[in-house]
Amino acid sequence: MILRFLALAVLTTASAYAPQVSAQQISLTGAGSTFAYPLYSSWASQYHTLHSNVEINYQSIGSGGGIRQLIAGTVDFGATDGPMTDKELAEAQQKRGTAILHFPTALGADVPSYNIPGVTAELKFTPAALAGIYLGHITKWNDAEIQKSNPGVKLPAANIVVVHRSDGSGTTYCWVDYLSKVSSEWKNKVGVGTSVNWPVGLGGKGNEGVSGLIRRIPNSIGYIELIYSIQNHILYGDVENSSGKFIKADLNTVTSAAAGATKTMPADFRVSITNPPGATAYPISTYTWLLIPEKMADKTKGAALKIFLHWALTDGQQYTKPLAYAPLPSVVVQKELDQMKKLQY
Repeated sequence: MILRFLALAVLTTASAYAPQVSAQQISLTGAGSTFAYPLYSSWASQYHTLHSNVEINYQSIGSGGGIRQLIAGTVDFGATDGPMTDKELAEAQQKRGTAILHFPTALGADVPSYNIPGVTAELKFTPAALAGIYLGHITKWNDAEIQKSNPGVKLPAANIVVVHRSDGSGTTYCWVDYLSKVSSEWKNKVGVGTSVNWPVGLGGKGNEGVSGLIRRIPNSIGYIELIYSIQNHILYGDVENSSGKFIKADLNTVTSAAAGATKTMPADFRVSITNPPGATAYPISTYTWLLIPEKMADKTKGAALKIFLHWALTDGQQYTKPLAYAPLPSVVVQKELDQMKKLQY
């Protein structure tokens, strides 16, 4: 999926953080996250109403693919929902001759979405139920671990069809990062990454592919970004958090998940907020990041990217809530604007 949008050549609000862009035609390329694609698409629509000489081509291929293309130098920027590893950052530094900086753009959530014929209830899932399903230990919808949290729901004795991502994915990273925190078996046997060796299940490419499989396959369950469940009218469940409360993913509960990490945000912004403390926190939440090179050989391209980044972190935040993403905490935005000063173009 390719997103083409126009970026504003000069923004008054950005003048303190980015240089003026020349009037020549500029083309920027990026790739990565499908998790954040609906948000970036909305930004594209808003930006398209502004006169511009800068074209940005964003390819929604999954976080793993975006990171690989960024390291290879075939794109100007990447997008991910799972932070780059130290190894990946070192490889990018070696191949591109520049550091890669993480810039959070919004907050989102993975939700357990399901298609069970005859069941219209909003199910409740314990950590043990989700880990058990994805480890292949829980194979029937009426398993005792699921039924005990949903006493008023008649669940069928049907086989559970597990759906996961087939491509390298930040959505996957968030999901397995959570499972590794709540299940020692998952942590030891499967682990964390944008790609893992799945014990069971069918693979779908992108959030779009997983959504499509869930909709088509009876008795299926899969993890997708919240907006994909909403837009595709797929039921999704509440998840028991670290305080023992069953929490529905929404703007407030995702924001609550980030609250504990806001003041202690690391300088490089690589932070995990899955399974956080807090009675109102949704436990499978994450930041999503743009990956920006600290140096670019083409200063004109760099200036255009810098201006767009500033808009995304400031004016662009107003477009997060209508798409069920939570806007960035103001203290994080300020830290990012300070980090933008490191961009050497």
